[in-house]
Amino acid sequence: MLPAMAKGPAIERIELFRLHVPFRESVREAMARSEGGLGMAIPAEEPWTGGDFVLARLTAEDGAQGLGEAFVWLPETGVSPAQVVDAVQGGLARYLLGASPFDVEPLRARMDANVARSEVAKGLLDIACYDLMGRSAGRPACDFMGGRGAEALPLAALIPLSAPEAMVDLALAFQRGGTSTFRLKLGRGIDADRRIIALAREALGDGARLRVDYNQAYTPDEAVRAIAAIAPYGIDCAEQPVRADDWLGMARVQRAVPVPLMAHEGCFSYTDFTVLLELGAVGVLGVNTERPGGITQALRAIDYAARRGLGTVLHNQPLGIASAAQVHLGAARAAQLGHAMELFGHVMLEDDLVLEGLDYAGGRVRVPEGPGLGVTLDEAALERYAVAPAVVLGR
Repeated sequence: MLPAMAKGPAIERIELFRLHVPFRESVREAMARSEGGLGMAIPAEEPWTGGDFVLARLTAEDGAQGLGEAFVWLPETGVSPAQVVDAVQGGLARYLLGASPFDVEPLRARMDANVARSEVAKGLLDIACYDLMGRSAGRPACDFMGGRGAEALPLAALIPLSAPEAMVDLALAFQRGGTSTFRLKLGRGIDADRRIIALAREALGDGARLRVDYNQAYTPDEAVRAIAAIAPYGIDCAEQPVRADDWLGMARVQRAVPVPLMAHEGCFSYTDFTVLLELGAVGVLGVNTERPGGITQALRAIDYAARRGLGTVLHNQPLGIASAAQVHLGAARAAQLGHAMELFGHVMLEDDLVLEGLDYAGGRVRVPEGPGLGVTLDEAALERYAVAPAVVLGR
């Protein structure tokens, strides 16, 4: 629940920016050597040489501004940056312009009543509202999510699918930097997957926490056998083992294996998650900042999961704005998560588009200081990575 306070000035303008930020050269080289050139088993032909993003900047009538960010990739998100912009320009903007950013729940209800789905576009605007709330009130964004429950949060490392020895070497490098949780990409085959996990467990030790991500590699029957093969090595959760739209297949796998499953490519909204949970198809909630539709819906989903005894994995490869938003979200629900957060944009992308980067030292990320999300947009970088003119909407 939001703190009791005045509603604040109304939103006067929305600016939308489409961006492409390339991966670092070292990441592009590693991806070229990895599974399918993508570092994962997803059967996609779309190239992945960098991140496609939409940024939103809301300006209130008193001049205060709030930033939002959405990361999209067609094989997973199903929408392009242009489609996200179109959803805002053609529909959602009219419900924000003239409204107070503090009215996030009524705004969400209006957007849902008038624009079906479009979770990524709604999430983009929702994140910007929280930043604008904080900047208008001179308070950190997490104050409007329930309060700061932690000053820093543990991080997990993403290990792309490649040669087993290379995967283990990368995991060990992160472990030396203070990381103790690792998400390993799998899906090369049951025996190959088992070998990767066996090597990782031996190298990293019993104290390391391991989670795996199959990126839809298997049929339900194959997934049962694959997860059973690695379960003895101690696995926190297994992400998206079957096709994204095969919810009944996910449920069949979850009934047959002791490892909690997590949906990602197949879970976009709060309703998606609740239905997957009630089907018995998942044992962990997975959340990005823009999915399941921004911070407001993420808070609802985390609380729902906690009431049912499930933890939450916060994970994404965003720029600095959405990274800060995810950290504020994690700080506000630190007691309910139960899993290390995964933020990898600062590792993969050549720029994070903020003037002051987040503090990732020692395998942890610190909550940014200052009002709102606590980060400042790098205007020069915004201009450098823009792929289209800004769309400006006013009332």
